[in-house]
Amino acid sequence: MVSMTSEVIDTLKSKVRGAVLAPSDPGYDEARTVWNATIDKRPAVIVRCAGAADVIATVNFARDNGLVLSVRGGAHNIAGSAVCDDGVMLDLSTMKSVRVDPVAQRAYVGPGATLADLDGETQAFGLATPLGINSTTGVAGLTLGGGFGWLSRKFGVTVDNLVAAEMVTADGKWHRVDAENDADLFWAIRGGGGNFGVVTQFEYKLHPVGPQIYGGLVVYPLEQADDVLPKYRDFVAAMSDDLTVWVVMRLAPPLPFLPAEVHGKPVIVLASCYVGPLENGAQAVEPLRHFGTPYGEHLGEMPFSAWQKGFDPLMTPGVRNYWKSHNFSDMESDVLKALTKHTAELPSPHCEIFIGAMGGQTNRVPVDATAYANRDSLYTVNIHGRWTEAADDEKCITWARDVFNALAPHAIGSVYVNFMTGDEGDRVKSAYGPNYERLAAVKAQYDPANLFSTNQNIKPSA
Repeated sequence: MVSMTSEVIDTLKSKVRGAVLAPSDPGYDEARTVWNATIDKRPAVIVRCAGAADVIATVNFARDNGLVLSVRGGAHNIAGSAVCDDGVMLDLSTMKSVRVDPVAQRAYVGPGATLADLDGETQAFGLATPLGINSTTGVAGLTLGGGFGWLSRKFGVTVDNLVAAEMVTADGKWHRVDAENDADLFWAIRGGGGNFGVVTQFEYKLHPVGPQIYGGLVVYPLEQADDVLPKYRDFVAAMSDDLTVWVVMRLAPPLPFLPAEVHGKPVIVLASCYVGPLENGAQAVEPLRHFGTPYGEHLGEMPFSAWQKGFDPLMTPGVRNYWKSHNFSDMESDVLKALTKHTAELPSPHCEIFIGAMGGQTNRVPVDATAYANRDSLYTVNIHGRWTEAADDEKCITWARDVFNALAPHAIGSVYVNFMTGDEGDRVKSAYGPNYERLAAVKAQYDPANLFSTNQNIKPSA
């Protein structure tokens, strides 16, 4: 491994257009800081790439000098894999271009873009693609892990809508991958994470959505869980693909439509997004208002781009995070009771539990069509430990693990890779199930020395 002297760094600087930051440079600490405040690592050098040529130069530099390489996209990642100790941090966050072809209904997106960047361009034409539930989410990481969001029941997961990509592999070579070119590599990046190279452009299929949709929130007291949650489960089983309803179980934030005396009380939030004909929206979500006696509600027409920002305050950077997640084929009564019990025991006002109802088009795609393998999951439950003080690490992490363990006997064993923390490497095979061996073979072909290892790592097959 090379010693990172000033001469070595100067050589790297001469090969890239973007900024190259050493630990003594202004902006280094800001550049190495990631969303999850429990992650604190110090790369030997940070390269803020300006384009694909910078990516090629940085990949070659790390490989040729035996350095650890981490890759940063546009935004948050629970595992903190964007940053490494003593190696090279390849930072794509300034590569934020988004170009939309409204006639062909395609979007060409840089790896540093966020959902807000993409929505800002696509919604001008009343178009969208399934991408997450927070506007601050990075497009690249979300997509490479499979990706799902408010539109997935109607249009599938994100990688079902990825038409092509441009990327750099571990040998420093550029590829355009699609169904006809490097087809195995294209298959692998549709859910296999950052294991196979650095994507420098994504090409997505777009669909008519918005700019107005119908949706919003209905908030119930946790005390009504025995009525609300089974009715939610039954409703989800029969709802149309035009509608997505997620559950958030947490302490009530100070939402303006909730009485002040409700703020801070444990609640069940039903969050709905209806993308069918606007005139049918109120009728589609009407049953959600009658699962019990709500604390309050806020339902109506709104811009899709505004709805994508609705949960952004729950994902602000600089807070300590630890997540655990399970997939389910059903919400059994014992699962609902466990969720209710642990919501009543939240160790921090920022902790919460998400129930993401999948189904629809997400389950109609064959499991081997893409690397994303969770085609039998009807619900994804994310246990979201989140707190502000390091002194609370133990109690908040313990809470998340306790919920996870209580739910484990009822889960189907798989996991959404984007919800995995940095200490869950033993679950990678569970994330990919029957697709793992093929992924390991593709890894062996394109990255046999495992240069791209600071991720939920797929080891190259022998």
